[in-house]
Amino acid sequence: MDFNISSPGKLLITAEYYVVKGALALAIPTKFRQSLDFKYNASNTLKWKSFDKKNDVWLNCEFQLSDFKIIKNKNIHSKTLQSILISASKLNPDFLNESAGGTVSTHLDFCRKWGLGTSSTLIYNISKWAKINPYELLWANFKGSGYDIACASAKGPLLYKLENNIPIVKSVEYNPKYSENIFFVYLNTKQDSNIEIDKFFKRKITNSTINKLSDLTVKFVNSKTLLDIQNCIKEHENIISKTLEVKSVKNKYFKDYSGEIKSLGAWGGDFILAAGPTNSRNYFYNKGYKTVFNYKEMF
Repeated sequence: MDFNISSPGKLLITAEYYVVKGALALAIPTKFRQSLDFKYNASNTLKWKSFDKKNDVWLNCEFQLSDFKIIKNKNIHSKTLQSILISASKLNPDFLNESAGGTVSTHLDFCRKWGLGTSSTLIYNISKWAKINPYELLWANFKGSGYDIACASAKGPLLYKLENNIPIVKSVEYNPKYSENIFFVYLNTKQDSNIEIDKFFKRKITNSTINKLSDLTVKFVNSKTLLDIQNCIKEHENIISKTLEVKSVKNKYFKDYSGEIKSLGAWGGDFILAAGPTNSRNYFYNKGYKTVFNYKEMF
């Protein structure tokens, strides 16, 4: 049977790192998406092509369906995909049996380096294709809280929490009146979330800090003014800065910015959130950061 699906990328707005320990987090699915299209041909093999934002092929491989052996282009990307497909077939033995060959093409409408969910949207899309639980497929292959999987199926902003390792997802109204003052800036220094999470787990993690960040998430959602959200950002950055024992991104790179800046996801890479003047885009352009989206361009 042919199959196609498209799912949105994600940004974790609050409770980075601590979300894996049960802190309440705000996460938002992006306008940017990844699609997967499967065409059945009963070939006993699976041919796979992945296209990037520029429509260039970044992964081109082929699998033997009897054992998912890579029979074309064995590399780090095809081996990761092989692991995901094997996990999916274990969760649903009827998925991609030997008579279910075909071709797959995936298409991104965002840059792979941005950290918006190349892996999570792939995991979600494959899970829907395989008719399995997307969280089980994620955790069979990657670390993390699973908020990105929640975003892949969401229609809008959500509150996410792990309770006894069970994802609790709640839709939330979040349409800030100060959206023209919110920007997302790509730092062009990709981080490996698995590595950063490992580092985090080696640090002392207290329940009081988890509770503080959960409270800040609620304050963030309820912020009525730009000043409200700026105060939330300052408090949030101070907490994570102390946990990681590193300077906040504003103190490192943007001390002269007249607003507040918050790291997103794994600190030190991917996107940051800037809450400040409506002409903030010019500030970051002048600093050499050319990938800048306002709130409505991202969400």
